[in-house]
Amino acid sequence: MPFNSLPKNAPATDAGAAPSKTDAFGAMPEWDLSDLYKSPTAPEVQADLKAAAAEAQRIRATYQGKLAGLAADGDKLVGAIQDYEKLADLAGKLGSYSGLYYVLNQTDPARAKFNGDVSEALTKLYTDLIFFELELNQIDDATMAAAVKHKAVARYKPWLDDLRKEKPHQLDEKLETLFTEKSQTSRGAFNRLFDETMSSLKFDVEGEAEMLTLEPTLNLLSNVDEAKRKAASAALSKTFRANLPLFTLITNTLAKDKEISDRWRNFKDVADSRHLANRVEAPVVDALVSSVRASYPALSHRYYAMKAKWLGKEKLNTWDRNAPLPDKPERVISWAEAETIVLGAYNGFAPEMATIAKQFFDKRWIDAPVKPGKAPGAFSASTVPSVHPYVMMNYLGKPRDVMTLAHELGHGVHQWLARPQGPLLAPTPLTLAETASVFGEMLTFRALLAETKDKREKKAMIAGKVEDMINTVVRQIAFYTFERKVHEERRNGELTSDRLNAIWLEVQRESLGPAIELNPGYEVFWTYIPHFIHSPFYVYAYAFGDCLVNSLYGLYAEAHPGFVQKYFDLLKAGGSKHHSELLAPFGLDARDPEFWSKGLKVVEGMIDDLEAMD
Repeated sequence: MPFNSLPKNAPATDAGAAPSKTDAFGAMPEWDLSDLYKSPTAPEVQADLKAAAAEAQRIRATYQGKLAGLAADGDKLVGAIQDYEKLADLAGKLGSYSGLYYVLNQTDPARAKFNGDVSEALTKLYTDLIFFELELNQIDDATMAAAVKHKAVARYKPWLDDLRKEKPHQLDEKLETLFTEKSQTSRGAFNRLFDETMSSLKFDVEGEAEMLTLEPTLNLLSNVDEAKRKAASAALSKTFRANLPLFTLITNTLAKDKEISDRWRNFKDVADSRHLANRVEAPVVDALVSSVRASYPALSHRYYAMKAKWLGKEKLNTWDRNAPLPDKPERVISWAEAETIVLGAYNGFAPEMATIAKQFFDKRWIDAPVKPGKAPGAFSASTVPSVHPYVMMNYLGKPRDVMTLAHELGHGVHQWLARPQGPLLAPTPLTLAETASVFGEMLTFRALLAETKDKREKKAMIAGKVEDMINTVVRQIAFYTFERKVHEERRNGELTSDRLNAIWLEVQRESLGPAIELNPGYEVFWTYIPHFIHSPFYVYAYAFGDCLVNSLYGLYAEAHPGFVQKYFDLLKAGGSKHHSELLAPFGLDARDPEFWSKGLKVVEGMIDDLEAMD
């Protein structure tokens, strides 16, 4: 359903906020949300809510019980689909605004109420439309095959084909309505509880003048001073442990909620619903996961052993995992410099890509500074095709922050290019959604590396990129393994906090290897990962995207014929084509285990380069 285009963990600020000034980073942009709505109290918000609700009721009165009959007339069927699509854009605009406005300060009760009220109204609207996709799937195959031969209906064939894949897992209309309405007080409520709890947490880090929120505390784990890293780790552990019963309850409740839904919808494996949503086959994901897990010794185990030696240790502590190299040149990168770096890298690949990305800076489609109550992390919210994406950052001037900016702008460019596909076809499955983001990150890294002459700095840059790739591939597959174990065990009853901690340590020990000491306190670090809460099994998409981009970038470096145009065609397609169709022009096939091995070999080759530098 296209009515929810915003990530569950997304932020916002007042529409007219001015750029923020931070001495270390220079002026940084804050969102101008006026392209959506001028303010929560703007009359257009209530007017659009009423208009959307009325249109949903009109669509129901006009089409319910009649879609099968309309299928024989292509003009009438496409008219119904276009009405549905137009409403999807309007509802998505409302949901995007309320989510963006809320997440920049999740501790503000007024913002929370506004987002909750809009979400409730949109849920009511969606219940009026549940019949639409169900009835389309009740049209027999022969009639639908004839209908999509109509020129106007043919445009929607990819969307209709995807709907058909959901047919075995759809319930009758009354049950679908019940599931939808109850989501506000079940899954939705526990998602909100997690978000608001995490945003309100404060961490007492020894040596810091004041209590910190999550993002700055996590940032200290990459500080050059080991004492600060250790203190940050201790503060995180202490606060997470103090809230452990709550996070255990949330995890158990959401896992049970998913088990109930899966059982009613006839999903056999705990991850089957995610695979369907991603339009990817389980054997493809299984091949990815088994390839990555088999590569742990050659990648993470080997790299962390090298890093321990560089830091003069027999083993790394958990708080040393993201520590900078001892001779790494430390510098703070201003926001203006970060903009120049990323746009320069994008321009070197394709000027059109840089032109699209520059809009985000010039038109304040980015919210960059760290602020109290703002959600941690970073993302790009696609919003709706009639508007444009918005990027959220928590910029702290680190080289990794520059890579994050390149990553999120890659998403933004992808979402911008897919807009002409419209609300039903523009959304990209998660397996391909990371393609442009990781590719943009790689472009920026390669551009920086080419300009770096100092050997120490070059080594530090390669090491940093290896760590990012390990975090994107190895760590995310470890997260996926953790989720599988939790959801599989939850089918047999609740998991205690101790059991959740034990599973976390088990998968971390396997993925990180013998060169990292899993210090006391680390066992509760599963509690803050938002993807476990908002999007179960989302995480393998990162590894999928990284390995895919490694293969794509290799072709680009080899001057694959017509690469830039093929790449832009891939992005412009949005969700209108299956991953196999989009990769075919490059000669790539995700069903082939060699495909994943090729991507992983890129990471291994960079570790080889580091070893040769010692």
